[in-house]
Amino acid sequence: MSARDGVGGMGTLGRRPRFENSEFTVRIYPGSLAEGTIYCPISARKTTTAAEAIERVIERLQLDRTRCYVLAEVKEFGGEEWILNPSDCPVQRMMLWPRVALEHRPLSGGEDYRFLLRQKNLDGSIHYGGSLQMWLQVTEERRRMVERGLLPQPEAQGDHADLCCLPELNERSLLDNLRSRFRQEKIYTYVGSILIVINPFKFLPIYNPKYVKMYDNHTLGDLEPHIYAVADVAYHAMLQKERNQCIVISGESGSGKTQSTNFLIHHLTALSQKGFASGVEQIILGAGPVLEQTQFSGMPFIGVTPGLM
Repeated sequence: MSARDGVGGMGTLGRRPRFENSEFTVRIYPGSLAEGTIYCPISARKTTTAAEAIERVIERLQLDRTRCYVLAEVKEFGGEEWILNPSDCPVQRMMLWPRVALEHRPLSGGEDYRFLLRQKNLDGSIHYGGSLQMWLQVTEERRRMVERGLLPQPEAQGDHADLCCLPELNERSLLDNLRSRFRQEKIYTYVGSILIVINPFKFLPIYNPKYVKMYDNHTLGDLEPHIYAVADVAYHAMLQKERNQCIVISGESGSGKTQSTNFLIHHLTALSQKGFASGVEQIILGAGPVLEQTQFSGMPFIGVTPGLM
């Protein structure tokens, strides 16, 4: 793949805004926690965590700091609420919403995307501000949704997205961490700049254009591990350094090397269609048959090469 001798690619990249530094407006609805306030708008970036967003709402609405608050995402008015972890990033969640939801326009089918501020009780439960019967009903419905697989299991303690961050590194802790993430359908895990992939043997909805946009022009490790992140880093490194980049995919037969190659090509193609380097998408798509035949000790590779065009 080419950056057209590096000149056109670098010029386009220089004019392009860096989305990770862009400010977004996040509307947070406090409900009964702040009477008279429909929603509290705050400024946030892609890397702003839920804990930081809550702190800004507390300061702006002058809420009681002795209480514990959590941020919940809801996709239907009165529907199930997804409680965000303190390290989750609300802006990244918003980027997966439909465009009309980001423009604060009503959606059809009862969908109503928004963030809610909730108070956490001493026993760890969520205070919904309604009757005890209503709270029990919501809790029971959420439990059933988790059992049916419609909501994720509670995140396990000690889950690390990068194995280099394990407090104790041995075979057992490494495998336990990978097993814990796999059960949460987190099939990608970093080892520094290396990406480990566990084949789920089923389709996961984490390869659509919304994920392409979310991982666009981001530093490796800023977001949850993903094969798009690896492709994105290689692509932008090629444009910035004007040097060849290579992604090596290694694994045994049936581990998913071919599918991973397809995901890489998909992301690189999506990036090239945004105007960084005109015509590159055709070269990438034409590389598929060659990649199928290119083997080195069982390791197919993708070469991201400036200067070929």
